[in-house]
Order: sequence, then C-alpha cells, then structure tokens
Amino acid sequence: MGECKNWVLRFCLLFLIGGQALWAQDEALGKPAKVNGGEQRKFDYFFYEGLNLKAAGKYDAAYDAFNHCLSIDSTASAVLYELSSFYAQLNRPEKSLEMLRRAVAYSSDNFTYRLALATMSRNLGMFGEAAEEYEKLVKDYPGKPELNYYLADALTQEGEIGKAIDAYDALESSIGMSEALSMQKYKLYNALEQTDNAFKEVEKLAAKFPMESRYPIILGDLYLEKNDTVKALAYYQKAHEIDPGSPYYIVSMANYYEAVGNKDAAETQIRNALVNEKLDVDTKVGILSRYILRLQQTKKGTENANALFQALLEQHPEDTDLKQMYGSLLVAQGKTDEARFQFQLITEMEPSDAAAWQQLLNLALKSEDIPEVIRICTRCQELFPDAPEYYFYLGIAYFQQEKYQDALDTYKAGLAIIPETNVGLKSDFYGQIGDIYYQVKNMPEAYKAYDEALKYNDKNVVVLNNYAYFLSLEKKDLKKAERMSALAVKLEPNNSTYLDTYAWIFFVQGSYTLAKIYIESALASDTTKSFELVDHYGDILFMSGEKEKALEQWKKAKEMGKESEILDRKIAEGTYIEEEVKHENE
Repeated sequence: MGECKNWVLRFCLLFLIGGQALWAQDEALGKPAKVNGGEQRKFDYFFYEGLNLKAAGKYDAAYDAFNHCLSIDSTASAVLYELSSFYAQLNRPEKSLEMLRRAVAYSSDNFTYRLALATMSRNLGMFGEAAEEYEKLVKDYPGKPELNYYLADALTQEGEIGKAIDAYDALESSIGMSEALSMQKYKLYNALEQTDNAFKEVEKLAAKFPMESRYPIILGDLYLEKNDTVKALAYYQKAHEIDPGSPYYIVSMANYYEAVGNKDAAETQIRNALVNEKLDVDTKVGILSRYILRLQQTKKGTENANALFQALLEQHPEDTDLKQMYGSLLVAQGKTDEARFQFQLITEMEPSDAAAWQQLLNLALKSEDIPEVIRICTRCQELFPDAPEYYFYLGIAYFQQEKYQDALDTYKAGLAIIPETNVGLKSDFYGQIGDIYYQVKNMPEAYKAYDEALKYNDKNVVVLNNYAYFLSLEKKDLKKAERMSALAVKLEPNNSTYLDTYAWIFFVQGSYTLAKIYIESALASDTTKSFELVDHYGDILFMSGEKEKALEQWKKAKEMGKESEILDRKIAEGTYIEEEVKHENE
C-alpha cells in the first residue's frame, strides 16, 4: 500500500505542474484519451475529492465520488483500483476481483495493481490464476525475490509441488538459507514421497550452521517421527556436543526414551533439567510444556508429568503461572479436587487473578456446588465490579436455591453494569428475570421481562421457547406463541424441547395432526429420555383418536419415572385428563 500512496503523490505533482493525467492516455500502448477536456476536469475534481474523502474517513461519500469518476471514464485504472478496495471491505470479493482485472487490463505495467490481483485471486482460492499472475510478476520484476514466496504458496495450494519447490529454490538463492524455507521444502519433498531429498534439505541447513544445535535436534526429531531411533539418537548426541544445556535437547531425549519404551529414563531426563540450577524457571516451564505436548501428541497419558510439576512447584512455590498450568493439566486429567486446590492457592496469593477465579467457577458449576458458586461470585463482584458474568451465575445459584428475590435483585443489579452495546447479555439477563417471575407466578411481569429480552435479541431461542410454552399453558395469545415457537424450531431444528413446545401449542389449538408430527420429531431428536415428551405424546395420540396407543405411552411415561396423580388417573380411566404442566426452565 505504501507504493500505491507514493504513486498517488507523484500523480498529484504531475497534475499540479500541468502534466497530462496519467490515466487519460497511454502513449506506449497507443491508447487515446477516453474523455475530452471538459470531462477530464470533472473527472480530476471528483477523483481528488474521492481521495480526500477517503483520507477523512468519509467512505460512503468517497465511494460515490469514485463511482462518478467511473461513469466519466470506465477505463480509469486508478479509480478501478480504489473501488476494488471498497468492494473488498464490503465483503464482495468477486466484485473486487473484477475491478482489479479491469485495472490491470488498462494499466498492464502497474506493479501494485498486478500484485493486488494476484493476492486477491489467491485469497479467493483461485490458486491456478494466482500462480499465473505471480509467475509473470517474478519474470517482470527480478529485483523482488519475495514474489517467489507467494508464487510457491499458490503453486502448493494448486498441487504443483515440484514447481513450488523451484520457487522456494529461487527465493533461497536470492536471500540465502533459512530454517523456514528449508522446513517448507522438507514438507513438500515429503508430500512427493521423496524422503531422501526431504532430509537433505535439513542436513544442508545443519551443515550451513554447524554451531547451531537446533538443526541436529530437528533432524533427530524428524527421524524419530519416522521411527528411526538409531539415526535420531545420533543426531541428538551431536546436538549435545554442540550445546550440552540446550532445553530442546532435553525434551527431545525424553521423547526418544519414550519412543524406545524407557519411561523411567524419560522422566529422569526431564527431572534433571527441572533441578538444574543453571536453568531459569521460564526455561523449565518451557521444557515441561513441550514434554506434555509431546505426550498428548503421541496419545500417551500425561500423568507422568504430574510428579515433575510437583518437583518444580517445590522449587518455586510462589510461581502462580506454574500453578495455573498444573491446575489446567489436572482438569484435563479429570482430577478436579487437585485442580481446585491449585486454583484456590492462586486466588489466595493473587486475588486479582481473574483466570484462576474463572477456573474455580467452572469447576463449581460443573460439580453443581451451589454454595461454592455463591462464594466465588460474591467475592468476584467485589474484585471485578464491572464484570457482569458473576451476577449472571450468582443469579442462577440463588434461583437453584429458590431464593427468588435474591436472584431477582442480582439480575437487576447486573443489568446496570452491562454496556448498552452488549445486547445479547442484556437479553439473557431479562430472560432470567422472566423465568424468576414465572416461578413466583407473577405472569404480567414475566411476560414484560420476556418482551424486553426479545427487544434486545429477537432470536434469543431460550426466551422464545419459554415464553411460547408459558403462553400455551395459560391458553393465551396462542398465535403469538406459535410464531415464537416456530422461530425457536427454525433456529434449532433438532432441539427436542423446542419441538415439544411447538407440538404442544398445536395441541392446545386443536391441530392434532400437526401436533403429532412435531411430537414425533421431538421424540426422534430426544437424547435425554424425557418422560414428559412421552406423556405429551400419549395426550396427542388420544386426541387424535388413537386411544390404545395413547394408553401405551402413558404407561411408558410412568415406567420411565414420571410420578403424577393425573397420569395415574389417565392410565386407570383410559382417557385424557387436562393438567397444568409446570415448565422446566432451560
């Protein structure tokens, strides 16, 4: 883009000293000007105005100015290039590409336009076309060797692996050898199943930098991936001769011992590094991290790392980052009590560590430890007064304890600190408030809260479902309930709860055929084995005239665990009996 700005500056200077506009005539191609003198002045005015408006951030007006220029001269490459950037920002890449193609067609010697065209083609996945453009640029601009990198990438994506290697070779001949280039070529040779050539690339790198231990280690790692432990060990030993204290060597040797089945030696290798006083804690953490990553990649248990973490923590008991890492590893292993202990230590040592509090909250929510959720959220409200998430989860905890007024007060207080721009969270808070009012049977306030929730997010699927279901229970505003439930089903078509609500609304309205269709869809999607769905199915079958099948479903609901006096009566009397179904909040 800097080159483009320089071009515009040169353009302005030429205009100011009376030079002819660059786009009006291309003498080299024998292309005459497309506009007369009067039109040219208008063109120039709107082009400069467009540039000024763009610089001032007035993009809509700039876009209009450039489009006006294009109506005067449809061959103006500078305008086509400017408009291409607008279409790219508007997420209309095909239109942007069209503009760039036209810009290049009318100014085939402009490097900036041609590079932009090649890049846009590559970004759109048109790798063959992009490669053709880059090949022409490489030929026309030999002083820009970096173009070979883009060419190689496009060729790789197009599947032209051999040509891609050639492009990397050309780049390497210009800028010299580097680890990045050699590793790219290693991958490409492997893709061609030319293993010998692949390893030669890294071997050349190691020969070029004989005092750099990283490259023998890379070679050792590559051979270890190929299960050639003999060659891997030889390269590791060579690296050790160059730099005995290399942390990469330590991890690689641990991986080697794991590969040959000597787990004790692998652990000893890492442990020796962790007790090495010459290594700082960050290096030790890096070594341990790489070791864990290797264990995960090889699908081996990470429990071997636990003792190593404990050894490191004994050396650095005040390092909270280390505790955070260990706690996260314990969570991944399912050892929640041990993980909770680590995170609790962090919050005591550094109360402002939000990440540790969040981990504690996640564990408490997962284990449904409501008193612990309340403790954490109450403390975090003091520490992080502008964080609404703690109000949200505290409200849920109070709701679970049936402390509805406390939950209501919490959500209302949370609403006051949520930014107006966070409409999704405001909607969720109002949805929770509606659920609370429903529980205390204050239906006018419940519906008022749901309406507020949908004002902030008209696709809040939980609110749409709950609101619709509660209306159906009251047999109130059923068409509104049907619209909301239909939208919930459209948003989540495989959600059995939402399908059940939709079926029940049709049932209440007497549309039993539709009710049967949707309740059967709900049952097909149900993974929770809900006896409520089965009971509803029985009700719908009965009203559809299938009384024997209805009785079977009622009995099945009872066998599944539903305890209800009304259900017992339906089974005993063999008839549908209406009851008020208390909706479970989602």
